[in-house]
Amino acid sequence: MNLTAIIVDDETNSRAILRNYLGKYCPSVTILGEAASVKETLVLLESHTPDMLFLDVEMPYGNAFDLLEQVPDRAFEIVFVTAYDHYAVDALNAQATYYLLKPIAIDNLIKAVDHVSYIKQREAALLDTVLVPKVTTVEGKITIPQQDGFEVLQISDILYCEADDNYTKIYLGKGQKLVSKTLKYFEESLNTHGFVRTHKSYLVNVSKITRYRKGKGGSIVLSSGKELAVSSSKKGTLLNYFK
Repeated sequence: MNLTAIIVDDETNSRAILRNYLGKYCPSVTILGEAASVKETLVLLESHTPDMLFLDVEMPYGNAFDLLEQVPDRAFEIVFVTAYDHYAVDALNAQATYYLLKPIAIDNLIKAVDHVSYIKQREAALLDTVLVPKVTTVEGKITIPQQDGFEVLQISDILYCEADDNYTKIYLGKGQKLVSKTLKYFEESLNTHGFVRTHKSYLVNVSKITRYRKGKGGSIVLSSGKELAVSSSKKGTLLNYFK
C-alpha cells in the first residue's frame, strides 16, 4: 500500500538518513515534506494530510508532545524516532503506532512502515463498507458518502429519490443530495422502509404522499406540494399500499 509521510527532526543529518533509508528500503512511502520544529510541522499539516509522521521527540521551542496537543483530531499515524528510550510510556499515551530508537535499525523501520500500512489497509476496508449509501444498523438511518466521510440521513426525512443516469438525487424536506448510485440501488436498500417505485425515474416515500390523481397512470402529490407522474406499470403496486 502506498503511504505518505512527513519527517520531523531538528537534526539535518537525521532527516537525511531517514529520507535515504525510506527511499531505499520503503519505496512505498512518499515524503510530503520535512520540518525541524513544531511550528514548521504545523505549517506543513495545514497543506498536507500524511498517512504517517516520523517524529523526533526533542526539538527547539517545544517537543513532540507539545505538537500533538495542537493536533487533537489527527488522522495520521505516529512513528517516534528518538535517541532516548525513556519516552516510550509517553509515546504509548500519545497513541503512537511505533517507537524507533536511533541509530535506526533498517529491519525495525520496515516493520514500522508495514504496521502503518496494515492499519491504513484496515481503515480503507472499513470505509469501503461505510462510504456507500446504505441503511445502517441504527434503525431509520441511511449513510450518504461525502468527500471527507459520510452523512447520516433520517430515512423518514426523504420525500423521494429521482434517477439521474448513474446518479440519484435524494429530495429531503429541505434541500437535496446527489449520490453516485443508481435508483435501483436505493430501491433495494429502502424497499422495507415504505418506499415504492412509482415510475422509472422515481422512488417515493409512501408516508409523504398526500393525494393521488387518477389517470392512465395518474400522479401523486407529496407533502411538499411536489407532483410526480405515476407510470401505468407501477400504478397497481402503488395503490396496493392504500387498500
